[in-house]
Amino acid sequence: MNFETLGLHQAILKAVSDSGYTEPTPVQLQAIPAALGGSDLMVSSQTGSGKTAAFMLPALHRFASETQVSNGKTPNQEKQAARAKGERARFKPAQPKMLVLTPTRELALQVTNATEVYGKHMRRVKVAAILGGMPYPKQLQLLSGNPEILVATPGRLIDHMDSGKIDFSQLQMLVLDEADRMLDMGFIDDIEKIVAATPEARQTMLFSATLDGVVGNMAKRITRDPVVVRIATASTKHENISQCVHFVDDLSHKNKLLDHLLRDSSIDQAMVFTATKRDADMIADRLNIAGFSAAALHGDMHQGARNRTLNSLRRGHVKILVATDVAARGLDVPTITHVVNYDLPKFAEDYVHRIGRTGRAGRNGLAISLVNHAEGQNVKRIERFTKQLIPVNVIEGLEPKKSPASRGARKSDDWKPGDKRRSNAQKPSQRTFANPGPQAKKSGFKHGRSTESARRAFASN
Repeated sequence: MNFETLGLHQAILKAVSDSGYTEPTPVQLQAIPAALGGSDLMVSSQTGSGKTAAFMLPALHRFASETQVSNGKTPNQEKQAARAKGERARFKPAQPKMLVLTPTRELALQVTNATEVYGKHMRRVKVAAILGGMPYPKQLQLLSGNPEILVATPGRLIDHMDSGKIDFSQLQMLVLDEADRMLDMGFIDDIEKIVAATPEARQTMLFSATLDGVVGNMAKRITRDPVVVRIATASTKHENISQCVHFVDDLSHKNKLLDHLLRDSSIDQAMVFTATKRDADMIADRLNIAGFSAAALHGDMHQGARNRTLNSLRRGHVKILVATDVAARGLDVPTITHVVNYDLPKFAEDYVHRIGRTGRAGRNGLAISLVNHAEGQNVKRIERFTKQLIPVNVIEGLEPKKSPASRGARKSDDWKPGDKRRSNAQKPSQRTFANPGPQAKKSGFKHGRSTESARRAFASN
């Protein structure tokens, strides 16, 4: 089945074809017809399943099919008319017809970019992103254009609602993207306030990794006779993503492994996940010293810096992105071939979303976790959640000297000793991540220290 059989507007079909998509994904096959019919939706699907198109294509079809008001003036035309009369144009609240709520700025920008791509052959359909970290004057400028589609994070949206900058009286469609993540981040009160400000006659579409528990209860409250689509749950196996664990003895051993893994010639682009913002900055700096093209991404960066980093990643200028979980959802870069968990996530659900950054658009990927021996229980928790065993790998010459805790029946049968990449080992004088060399004094190392003492200094930071 192709997109034409779904009954979408020709302008949308042309944009989809231009983007290289020929066949809809399973979630699109089930969600698009229901959305076109005007039904509310409750959709459970895994990350990378194509859910953005599942709600945006039918929305754009609705806008494209509406009869345009012939005598209506655009906001810019109204401003020009006011200036011609010597009057000062008054700010009018934006009246969007569609609202998409997302948990993170990165996901909001991704949805906005996708909407612009799918709607590029349509006239007078504008989309704007309202999110934290963006200057208020810029946001007011976007709102003054009265966009039909508004993509926003809950906190910043409420700021504009409270100041009278947004009026939802004309809203037709409400989408909650990654609703489970928004609840995890404590946005439930904000969401309920936003929903209460929208018309009851709206069409509501909720997308989540799971429809159980609090998410399911909220979904039932805000939808009316919804069509329930369950494509996959968060525990679905990523069959196109190979996973493995490398046990590490200490920080020095972990850094050596990371350096070795990132020198794999099969890497196109990679993401390295850390537990803290400080570690993300420090590891990105050390990787750059070691000769890698790396950049950090975390919540303390202002929006302009985050946008520049993501643009550099998408253009291929950055090969390795070191990030906290702020980037685990919403980031869609098909050329990411490897994901490395430098630190394991706190929750098993976040592991699934982390590794989902690779293996996008039907490609294969590799997810590697560097695990301290004391973290064996965390690995078991992830295995129980995903319902699959994660094999343990070792690299010849970088084997752990300590023995990991027993993990049941799984023993050395799952090990893959040596990946025959030892020939790529660096010369003693060459800088590596684990041995950044003299320039590392910029990160707190004194020139002239021995390699071992430098490692101890790094471990003590």
